[in-house]
Amino acid sequence: MNEPSPAPKSAGSMGRELWTDAYLPVEYAPRESRPQPVFDTGWLRGALFRQRWLIGGTLAAALLLGFVATLLMTPIYKATASVRVSPWGNMIVEGQELQTPLMSASEIDNFLSTQVEVVESRSMAEIVAAALEPSTIATLLGAEIDRERPAGADDEEWAREKARLAGEVLHAGISADIPTAAMILTISYNSDDPVLAAQIVNQYLEAFAQADTRRNLDSNAYAREYLLEQIDLVRQRLREAERSANIYARNAGIIAQSAGEEGEGGATVTTSNLARINETAADARARRISAEQKWQAVRDLDPLRVPEVQASAAVQSLLGERAKLNGELSVLRQRYDDQYPVIADIKSRIALLDEEIDRAARDIKDSIRSEYDIARRQEAALRAELNAVTEDALIEQDETIRYDELQREASSLRMQLNALLERYNSLTTAANVQSGSITPLDRATVPTEAVSPSMFRNMLIALVLGAGFAGGLALVREIFVDQLRRPEDVEERLGLTLLGMTPHVRNEELENQGSDNFSSLKESYSSIRSALDYTIGRDGAVVQLTSSQPSEGKSTTSLILAELFARMGRKTLLIEADLRRPSIHSLIGIGRPEIGLTEVLLGRASFDDAKVDHVHTNLTILPVGQVPPDPVVLLSSGHMQGLIENVRNEYSVVIIDTSPVLGLADAPEIARLVDLTVFVVEANRTSLGQARSAVGRLQKVGARIAGAVLTKYKPLEAGVDYSYKEYYRYGRDG
Repeated sequence: MNEPSPAPKSAGSMGRELWTDAYLPVEYAPRESRPQPVFDTGWLRGALFRQRWLIGGTLAAALLLGFVATLLMTPIYKATASVRVSPWGNMIVEGQELQTPLMSASEIDNFLSTQVEVVESRSMAEIVAAALEPSTIATLLGAEIDRERPAGADDEEWAREKARLAGEVLHAGISADIPTAAMILTISYNSDDPVLAAQIVNQYLEAFAQADTRRNLDSNAYAREYLLEQIDLVRQRLREAERSANIYARNAGIIAQSAGEEGEGGATVTTSNLARINETAADARARRISAEQKWQAVRDLDPLRVPEVQASAAVQSLLGERAKLNGELSVLRQRYDDQYPVIADIKSRIALLDEEIDRAARDIKDSIRSEYDIARRQEAALRAELNAVTEDALIEQDETIRYDELQREASSLRMQLNALLERYNSLTTAANVQSGSITPLDRATVPTEAVSPSMFRNMLIALVLGAGFAGGLALVREIFVDQLRRPEDVEERLGLTLLGMTPHVRNEELENQGSDNFSSLKESYSSIRSALDYTIGRDGAVVQLTSSQPSEGKSTTSLILAELFARMGRKTLLIEADLRRPSIHSLIGIGRPEIGLTEVLLGRASFDDAKVDHVHTNLTILPVGQVPPDPVVLLSSGHMQGLIENVRNEYSVVIIDTSPVLGLADAPEIARLVDLTVFVVEANRTSLGQARSAVGRLQKVGARIAGAVLTKYKPLEAGVDYSYKEYYRYGRDG
């Protein structure tokens, strides 16, 4: 038999899906390759819908149980008090300042967390328990606590034991909390007695504040004692340091001229002498350099050209007198000769002046040389003295290093003593000026409303637990009731090509749906007919319809497909081969005929006498007739094969409605004689195991299964909605 090839996709249809593709065989339907979702939301929606009554009943039972349990619970009351917590206090430990210190946000958080731990500590619970009245302790521990009193215990021992037990109860029940972005600490206690809860919280409030006050007082007292001890110790060390410095200075011969502001020794005599001699030597050197430069400048000059000579008033006076005489001499020589007595006198006087001028110039030049020599000798003498004093200063410097160390130690101890005395005086005068870090704000009042049990919280918990339990039950049911519900189940789990699916129709609507050509049932069967027609491909094809169990819709499917083929103008034969429970005659509205397939196979009647051809044009139906005593023998005989071969040449399409596969051999026997087999599966009824077993039996006998038809499909139970039905209504309102 030739098999048709699937039509190629056009370029315009690539990447698209039509609504009819869901009802065509997988190999003919254009589908895109898409990844499978990790979580199948459709299956989840379908499971929720299928198990809705189980889930609803379980949730209702859980809510009812939560409601009853809430009513039976003992009401618990919560009393709350609040205190203001300040992380800053007096810091009097050595190395800190009395002013308010800067604290980072993390340090403040750590401080507040520490206060919470203090409130919730066992020691605080013991303090509060010791302060409670005996009647309050009895209420806290219960009236029956005295029955547990040990034999031989006196009243005082029993009272201490009850206080200890009360402390354990308080330690387990007290709680402290810090509201967000606030330096407020809330103290809370829960009890079934509202008055007792308020009393305990107020007692905690008082004990917490008193503990902070005691801690501040103890801290101040300890600080004063500590400071006094430090003052005595530093004073003793200061005396020893000063005595050691004086003894060392005496032994080393160190004499300090004055004391500095910080108590350190001043300059010694040796260092002072060194400074003065160094300064004098520097001045002498400067004078020597100046005198040497002056002498070097005039040493090779004529005495009269020396600037100091030229600047001398005495020399200038002599030069002026000599010039005057030279002038007179010149005048006289114009008249007289050198023998003239006056001229001779003037010449002698000029010679005397020249000698005096020469002598005065030489004296001035010699004085410059003398100044240079004196400056040189002074510099040499001061340099020698400076070297001697420097040697003494270096020796003293080595000895002064140890002396300065002793002086610095004494100075440091002196400053430390002054700081301790100042700190002690500040602490003594302002010990209790700053308040403690704990300030009570609101005392606890007797609560009027219970905080537990909470109806809303308990019902919410019951709802969550009920939902979890219901989900578990639903999952168990889904696992153990493994039914085929969706088209994907047929293809992926059963391994058959899906020819199409038909919607679930109620019995009272079945007749109307079957007669209405535009109904969703008829439209879905038209899609199945199209897929089947594409599969069989040629005239004379014989198609068998079977199912795994009865009442899955195979007979209805056979009849409607036969009518649809006949409506297309194709001569169609419908053979009812379900010899055990025939139903075609009731579907077409006639009584069971006296003769039919049984009589034809037994040779008691001809095919023409047994057929029914007045139901629809081009449609012939061969009903069962009488139910034979042994259907398998009758169907496996050669008469059935001969009948099929005879009608194959006369009809374009032959459809055979057979019995279910499971438990019977009828369908497998016929499957060997037909061209194709269509497997009908009822959604939400046929289990995967039954369907696989039936398909396996058919495949073992060599049946060629064209695909499967999913009948009575319920979208909600499959996890989808009913929107696909709108496609079948197209054109009805127009």
